[in-house]
Amino acid sequence: MRIELSRAGGKPLPLQISEALGQRISSGLLQKGTKLPSVRKLAVSLGVSQVTVSKAYADLERRGRIVRRQGLGCFVAPLKDGKQGAGDYLERSAGRPGEQSSKDGNKNENHWDDTGGGSRSPGRNGLHKEAGSRRKFAWQEDYGDYLPRAQLWRNFDYSEEEYSFHLAAIHSGMLPLKEIGEAMTRLVAKRPELMSVYGNFQGDLGLREVMTAHLRARGIPLSADNLMITSGTQQGIDLVARTFVGPGDAVYLEAPSYTGAIDVFAGRGAEMISVPMDQDGMRIDLLTKLCDRRPPKLIYTVPTFQNPSGITMSMERRQRLLELARSYRCLIVEDDPFSDLYFYSPPPASIKSMDKDGHVIYMKSFSKVLAPGCRIACVAAEGDILERLIAAKAASDLGSPLLNQLAVLPFIAGKYDAYTKELRAALRSRMERAARLLKRYAPDGVKWRLPGGGLNLWLELPASVNIGELYRRASRQGISFLAGHVCYAGEPPSSHIRLCYAQMEEAQMERGLLLLMPLLKEAMNSRIM
Repeated sequence: MRIELSRAGGKPLPLQISEALGQRISSGLLQKGTKLPSVRKLAVSLGVSQVTVSKAYADLERRGRIVRRQGLGCFVAPLKDGKQGAGDYLERSAGRPGEQSSKDGNKNENHWDDTGGGSRSPGRNGLHKEAGSRRKFAWQEDYGDYLPRAQLWRNFDYSEEEYSFHLAAIHSGMLPLKEIGEAMTRLVAKRPELMSVYGNFQGDLGLREVMTAHLRARGIPLSADNLMITSGTQQGIDLVARTFVGPGDAVYLEAPSYTGAIDVFAGRGAEMISVPMDQDGMRIDLLTKLCDRRPPKLIYTVPTFQNPSGITMSMERRQRLLELARSYRCLIVEDDPFSDLYFYSPPPASIKSMDKDGHVIYMKSFSKVLAPGCRIACVAAEGDILERLIAAKAASDLGSPLLNQLAVLPFIAGKYDAYTKELRAALRSRMERAARLLKRYAPDGVKWRLPGGGLNLWLELPASVNIGELYRRASRQGISFLAGHVCYAGEPPSSHIRLCYAQMEEAQMERGLLLLMPLLKEAMNSRIM
């Protein structure tokens, strides 16, 4: 098991190990019942003392992540965050700890379970295998990987739940899928050779020129040479991390932040340092103090209708953030998925619009508001920074699919602004409807802030509420939401949940909220503990 440790001071080694294992467990990478390496084995593997590993295991046990069995070792405990890991679907028999019986009487000493058996159907997407298959591939459990966390995989797929509040997406009925689909059909009919060629590593020049005009209209004066097309913003974040972030590098980000970015930076072994927010966004005063102690390699921010909180960073703080990046000669990654989805007035100018020295890598998703399956976004940067990102892109996928790029080009060029105006009105209606329902039916003690745009509501519940049990109760009624702890580096306990009001039809969204409110009331009355 490989865990990147920073030995340059700061966070104690036992805490680093505990957090790394805890994130693997909560992500489902280490499944319920899996036996952890012995204290001695892990200590040798990580080059630390056995005392250090013992302290890490003790912390995991205290947090309910693992259980110790005398003479057998430490095992992953059942998850308590409302989700089921792959191991929860395995067929188990009632045996003594450390034994797992099958129909042929074989034992598996690497798993322990306290549920007394029973079987469950395979989980979503067919990822969960039967117990016999697991034994066949048991050797893989000791095969090292560099995947310390996978909350995006665990929490962000399209759920089979009837009321899917967990996914920040726009309902297909509001997207211009027919027009983009027809454009793609015409391209295939008239230019079938497009399916036989790779696109330019940097992206189609025509699309980059259209996107350049789009950004110029929003105060970002770049040329097409300063843009690169990526297969969604997620790929852009990954390319930046793989190019510029290594083990132990300090990456600052808002608390809470976008789960997909946290996954990526964790995968690079970065030391992620979370900065609290208030109503004006990231606390730059706190960031400055933190940077004085630990200079940043990179600062990641979603400054406009932030995901998940919905908060928009003030103009004054955007300016101060850019000044800080200049003083430390570091990069800012400005992730901008929602600035075109404002409800009342346009948000402040982007940080990139004020960047004169190439400190800001700006990312904007287009497919998220047009056709998510097309996976089209742009990354804006200058100089050697962009050159290195293009090189990383080439090694990653040889360029984004040309057919997808050409299919969305006409719509972005001629209809995007009119379309997003109508979309803003539709999303505002849904948000305000959801807010009215919360105001009328949510129990006292539930708090939220009305966002000025975007797709989500960020609810704060009393700290006494068991979010995992609430999730399980909600799931039985066909409701899903995003538990707040996955939006924090290190996954500390959180009393927040995120609800997306855009992913369903409005009437369906209303029904789902009306079903969820009594569950919240039960939780507030301490019947869900």
